[in-house]
Amino acid sequence: MNAIVQPSSGSAPAVARRIADDRQALDVARKYAARIAEGAAQRDRTRRLPYDELDAYSATGLWGIAVPREFGGAAVSATTLAEVTAIVSAADPAIGQIPQNHFYMLEVLRVNGTREQQRFYFERALAGERFGNALSELGTKTVRDYRTTIEPDGPGFRLNGQKFYSTGALFAHWIPIVAKDRNGVLYVAFAPASAPGLSVDDDWSGFGQRTTGSGSTRIDNVYVDASAVVPYGAAFDKPTPVGPLGQLIHAAVDLGIARAAFADARRFVRERARPWVDAHVERASDDPLTLEIFGKLAVELDAAEALTERAGLRVDASIDDPNERTVAAASIAVAKARAATTEVALAASSRLLELAGTSGVLAEHALDRHWRNARTHTLHDPVRWKYIAIADYLVNDTLPPRHGAL
Repeated sequence: MNAIVQPSSGSAPAVARRIADDRQALDVARKYAARIAEGAAQRDRTRRLPYDELDAYSATGLWGIAVPREFGGAAVSATTLAEVTAIVSAADPAIGQIPQNHFYMLEVLRVNGTREQQRFYFERALAGERFGNALSELGTKTVRDYRTTIEPDGPGFRLNGQKFYSTGALFAHWIPIVAKDRNGVLYVAFAPASAPGLSVDDDWSGFGQRTTGSGSTRIDNVYVDASAVVPYGAAFDKPTPVGPLGQLIHAAVDLGIARAAFADARRFVRERARPWVDAHVERASDDPLTLEIFGKLAVELDAAEALTERAGLRVDASIDDPNERTVAAASIAVAKARAATTEVALAASSRLLELAGTSGVLAEHALDRHWRNARTHTLHDPVRWKYIAIADYLVNDTLPPRHGAL
């Protein structure tokens, strides 16, 4: 096997710390989240892309926490990985979402990569290098259809195509590109971000998650060595934790948005909102109708947190013993968590504006960003299909689909 090509030296990040265990990962995540929270509203308002914040994120060592212990990583649990994501997402959900595909691709490597590929790319992750994504495409029949091609060329391969929703690619050191060969078999090629013919456009115009860099990636005759190509479709041909883990991280992003919206609602009602005249109370926080809404949201938020934690445990079980039963159980548990976090993120961010009153819509408070972020990110996979899969599994013993989008 030929030596794996590294990204250009100019793109190398600062040396990242090594995180030892789950407890340290959570502690580091809380400290990092506190650093980025204050500027989140301004970044959203001006759409200032978080290059500096992501470099600081890389330096924390958190991008390497999913690397297996045998390769020098902390191998944190899926539950911890989800909680780290939720903590960061509560501070800034755009920054919280950006590593999702990074961790997703680390799991693809763990499941399908060769030992040499694992050793090389896991070391890059531990060094703080970031993996973006070039997976989804516009204009195909479904999310699982691809036009991007991979063709043999000497000792390596050539890739051609165009991607969209390339979250994180704009900030990445490596861009994993999903492509199909002449037989329709899917592979993922790990291309250095500096590879000739590879370009990432800052053309994401979503009204939420505005600074994720989720725009276009153009792949024009990009060459990669054979050692950079990993089977991708095989991660779904058999039961593996790849899909459930990726979806769990998405649930955690929405959980973080819900937590932030709930916290802002509590603060605004306690400090700024006025009671309604017919409530006959001195403070908005004493209004019984307001308290009822808060009580319901608290229950929904706690339920979403519990379902996300339980889903993490199911994913961990599927990692320890991947088989049809454990992977199906993980997929369904994650679908429940995604349904719950979707509902509470939308409810909390919408109710926040209702409880804050007219003054809550003033631009200086930036309360609308929670709803915009929740509405945008929860569209990633339609929640209505998660309810169908859950019910079909429970009622008809139908195993959930293995395609990574449940």
